Amino acid sequence: MAGPASPVVRVLLVDDQPQFRRAAAMLIGATDGLALAGEAASGEDAVVLARDLRPDLVLMDVRLPGINGPDATRQILAENPGTRVILVSTYEAADLPDLDTCGAIGFLRKQDLDAEALLA
Repeated sequence: MAGPASPVVRVLLVDDQPQFRRAAAMLIGATDGLALAGEAASGEDAVVLARDLRPDLVLMDVRLPGINGPDATRQILAENPGTRVILVSTYEAADLPDLDTCGAIGFLRKQDLDAEALLA
């Protein structure tokens, strides 16, 4: 008899670069315990999708068209305080404003994104 199924973490992927979204979506799909809940290309779309989809985790690019990642994170967490947000960027954390004040649980450079980092 099989044991209970592991909980699946539903991930909303937010990035304005289609190539990165495709690669990250493939990584999420190939990682046990993770499922892609949706994708957004802007901060505004991320806020709407987070409201509708109620993901467990948002993988949020810092620099987005329209509202940026930290501002979108603030809006998402105001409506869904149980959602976890990880900010991602090609830049170093020291070069980006608002990372420590927006409520995100962490920051990853896009180059360092892997299954282990997401599951942690």
